[in-house]
Amino acid sequence: MEATNGLAAILRDALCALLRMRVSDAEREFSVPAAMTRPPTQVAIIGAGPAGLMAAEVLAQAGQGVTVFDAMSSAGRKFLMAGRGGLNLTHSEALPGFLARYGVAKEHLAPAIGALAPDNLREWSEALGQPTFVGSSGRVFPQAFKASPLLRAWLRRLDTMGVQFALRHRWTGWDENGRVLFQTPDGQRTVEARATVLALGGASWPRLGSDGAWVETLGAKGVTISPLQPANCGFTVTWSDIFRDRFEGHPLKGIALSFGRHAMRGEAVITRAGIEGGAIYALSAGLREAIADKGQATLRVALRPDLEISDLTARLSMPRGKQSFSNFLRKAVHLPPAAIGLLQEAAIASGEPLSSLSTASLAGLINAVPIELNGVAPIARAISTAGGISFSELDADYMIRRLPGVFASGEMLDWEAPTGGYLLQASFATGAAAGRGVLKWLCRLQSRP
Repeated sequence: MEATNGLAAILRDALCALLRMRVSDAEREFSVPAAMTRPPTQVAIIGAGPAGLMAAEVLAQAGQGVTVFDAMSSAGRKFLMAGRGGLNLTHSEALPGFLARYGVAKEHLAPAIGALAPDNLREWSEALGQPTFVGSSGRVFPQAFKASPLLRAWLRRLDTMGVQFALRHRWTGWDENGRVLFQTPDGQRTVEARATVLALGGASWPRLGSDGAWVETLGAKGVTISPLQPANCGFTVTWSDIFRDRFEGHPLKGIALSFGRHAMRGEAVITRAGIEGGAIYALSAGLREAIADKGQATLRVALRPDLEISDLTARLSMPRGKQSFSNFLRKAVHLPPAAIGLLQEAAIASGEPLSSLSTASLAGLINAVPIELNGVAPIARAISTAGGISFSELDADYMIRRLPGVFASGEMLDWEAPTGGYLLQASFATGAAAGRGVLKWLCRLQSRP
């Protein structure tokens, strides 16, 4: 009997040693032989996006039985959508500047991103047969450019590691015994797990699976959740009928946008309801807050940010001849029709015809066109989500304090970041951190008498 107890103690200590292994090393050593049999589910991961899949990899690497549940019929739906125009995996910016992109959430995310840094993520991608490159803007992409080859390779690896998937499983909470509940095409399913990782995303692009329905479930458990809001989103503008009908869908290229102390060069697109695009997204947090506070925000657009006012004035001082005013602007300042239309919109709003402006005033307007934003585009159309589970609800291992054994990761948490690779990086990193947290939790459970 004593020998049996001694052997059990040795096995328990060995398991805890395994669970305490440096996960950062484990994340780089992915060549794990496929298990002969899949271990039973010890950890339920809810959500098959980047955060959930990364948590699954960390746990499976340590020998845990993992099942990933998702409401959709396939894994990584939003991940594939994000990579449709080129998968921006991360960014090459130095880590201090990189972390600053997360604003007030920087201090909370720094340990997780430090443990799975951008260079580590690039190594991970290359180990999956998807080497990366740095674009001219500093953004990092797989050489294949698309998300699908990376996701396929990743799912194959998870399969060889014994990770199981249960799709078309919509999480609905827990029963009175703490078992995880799912609604499936075959009815309700109950799953008993020693730990759970929630990786359910925010509320943007709900048709891809992240609908924010988890807010009510966790809120009922007393978890503090900042209201979900659109991030990296478009804004509404009351365009004139003529402008809206003529320029809907037209791009504004090579512009610079400014709001308050912040400015961003890039592109935007005129929409029927307003304006959106990469440069808009970069300023969206401040614009959103201003609209919430005052009901409107005035965005300034520089249509020729590469030209000084003196250069514009000189060009506008050239003889116009018999040209129409629009043709004159097109030739003298190289403004496309949509940009000229935007100037006309500003003139209509001011009540002063564009052609009546002095040369100096017109030059100033060209590089400071005011657009009054009066609303935020719906969260369903946003690139990402602001708000989520407050970091005060989590311990250092991403466990929800009032729900022992339940961990949260990814876009469910209360942070936001611009596009450019920062969104995916934090999702991957917090998923890995939650996985490491589960390992510690399981070790503590194993050590209990």
